[in-house]
Amino acid sequence: MDLDLIAFDAPLRDGRTVHIRAIGRADEAELLQAFDRMSADARYMRFMRVVREPNRDRLHKALAGMPSRGFGVVATAAAPDGYDIVGSATCMVGSDPSRGEFAITVDADYGGAGLGRRLMTALIGTATRRGLREMEGFVLSENQSMLHLARGLGFDVAPDPDDASVRICRRRLD
Repeated sequence: MDLDLIAFDAPLRDGRTVHIRAIGRADEAELLQAFDRMSADARYMRFMRVVREPNRDRLHKALAGMPSRGFGVVATAAAPDGYDIVGSATCMVGSDPSRGEFAITVDADYGGAGLGRRLMTALIGTATRRGLREMEGFVLSENQSMLHLARGLGFDVAPDPDDASVRICRRRLD
């Protein structure tokens, strides 16, 4: 299935609607703006370390490698300059093409509205259609909202044997 064909409007629990679609190279500037809107706490939860500036080179390479080395979805909302990316979920595929590592970010103004579930559900569906057999993600143990979401989506959550502050979330896709 062509990822460019994945696009839909998603109503959220608070009555707002976002547009969910495949991520693309043209999203780079908006993703950088989304990073700038993140609080220091949100950045720490997402990157699992203090990050003050985005790694522009890494972002550029990741977007350039899609969809061959990974895929993702973004949620957009209308903004004065056109649109803002208010959430994203990506899955990067490494040397084993049957497994992918997910990462997700939700704008604080959209937290608790069900956007994370919408993004992850779209990502899991895409991973399944691409033939992946397993998804995993690394989540800080203090990030209880993400761990709750992962469990609710059928991920097994276990301590990382190499880092007590991290939980590994895994889900079989078959």
